[in-house]
Amino acid sequence: MSHPILHIAVVGHTNTGKTSLIRTLMHDRTFGEVRDRGGTTRQVTSARLGNDDQTLIELYDSPGLENAPALIEWLDAQPGERHDGPERIRRLLEDPEGRERFDQEARVLELMQSADVGLYVIDAREPVLEKYQDELAILGDCARPLVAVLNFTATSDSREREWREALARVKLHTVVAFDAVVRDPATEQRLFEKLASQLDAFAPTLEAWLDQLEQENRQRLNAALRAIADLLIDAAACRRDYPLDDDLAREEALNALRKQINAREQSCVGTLLDLHRFGRDDVTDDELPLTDGKWESHPLDPETLAVYGIRTGKHIGAGAGAGAAIDLSTGGLSLGAGTIIGTLAGAGAGLARTWGGEMLDRFRGQGRLAVDEGALRVLAARQLDLLAALIRRGHASQQPYRPGQADRWQDQRLPEPMRRARHRPEWSTLNQDVTSQSGREAAVARLTERLARDLGLSEES
Repeated sequence: MSHPILHIAVVGHTNTGKTSLIRTLMHDRTFGEVRDRGGTTRQVTSARLGNDDQTLIELYDSPGLENAPALIEWLDAQPGERHDGPERIRRLLEDPEGRERFDQEARVLELMQSADVGLYVIDAREPVLEKYQDELAILGDCARPLVAVLNFTATSDSREREWREALARVKLHTVVAFDAVVRDPATEQRLFEKLASQLDAFAPTLEAWLDQLEQENRQRLNAALRAIADLLIDAAACRRDYPLDDDLAREEALNALRKQINAREQSCVGTLLDLHRFGRDDVTDDELPLTDGKWESHPLDPETLAVYGIRTGKHIGAGAGAGAAIDLSTGGLSLGAGTIIGTLAGAGAGLARTWGGEMLDRFRGQGRLAVDEGALRVLAARQLDLLAALIRRGHASQQPYRPGQADRWQDQRLPEPMRRARHRPEWSTLNQDVTSQSGREAAVARLTERLARDLGLSEES
């Protein structure tokens, strides 16, 4: 179904964050130029919001208003009816000397007259000054609906309350707080709902865009959570075998595993950045905090014992020294991100009796390397923390995200799909000669649902 295109002029004083606002609405950090100094935008530029089939909204970035007090005086000195706003603006735009003197203001006013609505962007950290009231008066002369957008409201020095009171005094009651640096999907939705309340003729257009926005957010979230789940299943199921009593082979296997997990993690980071339309320079690659170098999974964990055919009732109370435990050694090597490798070095007499000849032959004289359980927790924590930050990060942010201490899952068991994956080497795409991945897809789906709950999000939201 075709909808009329809504044309929105983004206007305001110099350096209030107009370009930043458009970047965040577009989810595109490459739009325009953002700098701390004023007057960066000198020409009117446009941006498109819509779907593959149709443009629904055109956003127009504009130069900053800089000389409103002088322009008010100029307009008041012109002959004609003072209260006929559109006529006053027409006289300015048709006057060569006036246009030259107030070049930037003329560009903005010309844009406003051709737009369906204006977004007046305010730096909420600034004091309420008379020049801003002059700007609102001049924009009001264009006889177009106007919505005030309070930017930078998430800062400690925001004057949001003062601005709301000042705007009410000039009878501008359609106001929305929208911080272009700290993105809030709910606030983004409220902004378009405010526009819909002002523009009955474009209600279907805005409804279509809100539906599109909700669908994009849901698909982006689901894809991101699945990417993390894929990483964790790959890491949990990853294995590297080496001949026992061959220190060089063991070192080579450890290095290979380290590099593979590191590369796999970086691939996931890249996927999350791409999904949220950020670049690699938007996130630093700080190392993970080290674990204590111990394999946190108890060798008599019922899941582990059941997978290897050990009857839990017989061996749970025996203790690790009774010969019924998997013999583990630990190392402190990093997987490129501070993760620890656990080494399954051999099997005890209890395992030999239970596995039988075929399994014993498989492991006699062979060590096996796998990613430590604590490391898996840290991998999950890093990705979930990054995803949470990207969801809240506006596309006008100038400071790169730096991960902090990863503390998710520290006191919990691994989710069931990851515990199962530790005994399903065929589930990891990092393992060689994998011929079957039966059950992997269901495990990834279950883990995706668990990650959504841990992040405080629902896949349907």
